[in-house]
Amino acid sequence: MTDQKTTEFAFLEAFTAELSAKKLVFPTSLSATMKIRKALSQPDISTDMVARIIGTEPVLSAKVLYLSNSVMFNPQGRKIGDLRAATNLLGFSAIRNIAISIGMKQLAENKYNGSLSAQMDGLWRRSLRVAALSMVIARTYTRLSADKAMLAGLLHDIGKFYILNRANHYQELFSSEQVLWDLIDHWHASIGSAILEDWEISEDIRVAVLDHRDHQPGATHKIALIDVVVVADFLDAHFVDESIAELDWNTVPASFKVLNIDKDNIDALMQETRTELALVLKAIN
Repeated sequence: MTDQKTTEFAFLEAFTAELSAKKLVFPTSLSATMKIRKALSQPDISTDMVARIIGTEPVLSAKVLYLSNSVMFNPQGRKIGDLRAATNLLGFSAIRNIAISIGMKQLAENKYNGSLSAQMDGLWRRSLRVAALSMVIARTYTRLSADKAMLAGLLHDIGKFYILNRANHYQELFSSEQVLWDLIDHWHASIGSAILEDWEISEDIRVAVLDHRDHQPGATHKIALIDVVVVADFLDAHFVDESIAELDWNTVPASFKVLNIDKDNIDALMQETRTELALVLKAIN
């Protein structure tokens, strides 16, 4: 067995143990969580704003959604699929307490070196952008829930957050950043899907997380959440670089055609996403 295969085996063994022990609360962006706690303390804050603020932090979003579907908070068993409905059900006080508990967990584990801390923050910002793109795409080009699409975009790289966090605790396993990122590229989708299953996140979001890099819609395929995440994930780099004019429309994923997104409407999509992202960031700054 090669050294890299040994590393992967040891890491996956640790992941399986944590999954079995229900210990999968881990940091994404500590600074974001601190801002969220501050924002949630504002008087007269609206439900829509609370949902928007929660939607900036992947672990908090998943925890709120999970609790809103638990017997404790939802004894009737009514399925809750988006953050606005979850906010209405749980109430502001419970959500503040959840944010505080996750923040404390993050504080306890926030021992990253400079490089890893920067990588986590960069990954969080990318997740926000993909969430904003997903929301705008769903709202404009589909009849799917824009809030649910936003959540799918926010969570689509959750496996990367987990692996980066655990790498900090198992530094002896990784001889170089290349070994770490090879493992991330290979395993993040399946690990992310397992995490969301553990958190009881809906099947269509889990499918989008697991398969968005390999999705090939067939002739009878109907528009689904995975198409939204495929396009949002693909567009993110062009959104950051403002290089949409250089996009080769002959090589874009098939989901672009499924959603009827083309060179005639892409500029409007990108502009609306900038507006949405600005609103999100303003909510926590």
